[in-house]
Amino acid sequence: MKLEVELNIPLEYKDEPFFYYIIKNFNLVVRIVEASFSTSMGWAIVSFEGKEKEINKLLAFFKEKNIEVTRK
Repeated sequence: MKLEVELNIPLEYKDEPFFYYIIKNFNLVVRIVEASFSTSMGWAIVSFEGKEKEINKLLAFFKEKNIEVTRK
């Protein structure tokens, strides 16, 4: 399964290596298409590929962290 999303990342996660966390903890291929981070927030367009179960776990992780997800 492939999922491409735009993520709106709150300021509180600006210094956290959450892409590293995703790569280490989810069995997914991660491709950052485009990203921008400022002092107030960040956004990224990211493609994830893997099993549906892993994608669903990832979406639950984003919801738990209050990271807004918009499917592309």
